[in-house]
Amino acid sequence: MTALLGAFTAAGCSYQLDSLSSKADSDVEQTGSTTRPTDKAGHAATAAPPSEVDLAYARAVAADVLAHAAKDSSIPWENPHTGAGGNITPLAASYSEGAFTCRDFLASYVRGESEAWLQGAACRTREGKWEVKSLKPLKQG
Repeated sequence: MTALLGAFTAAGCSYQLDSLSSKADSDVEQTGSTTRPTDKAGHAATAAPPSEVDLAYARAVAADVLAHAAKDSSIPWENPHTGAGGNITPLAASYSEGAFTCRDFLASYVRGESEAWLQGAACRTREGKWEVKSLKPLKQG
């Protein structure tokens, strides 16, 4: 008995003493969830929009990806200050828009439990650098 009591003491808060006895499911308190948050109608909760700081990180990686990557090669991005991140994926070969060469891309956005898809377009400047012209929520439907 002393050894058992010593084991419980060493385990500290990581062990629940009454876990040795069986409980009916109705008696068990749920303290976490693995499902997506829902609204009152049962629909998936709308994710919070990405912050401008997070979008700045995504834009910087998108410009680099479009300058070096082929179509359909995803490259991860992350804002180390907020923990937000995702992937940038060029969608198609470049196209001309006036005097500029442009490309479209998708960006995933994950921060905590928020997830979203963004669509973007970038064009090469006269100096040869890629500049993101738009990055907004993906229109689904």
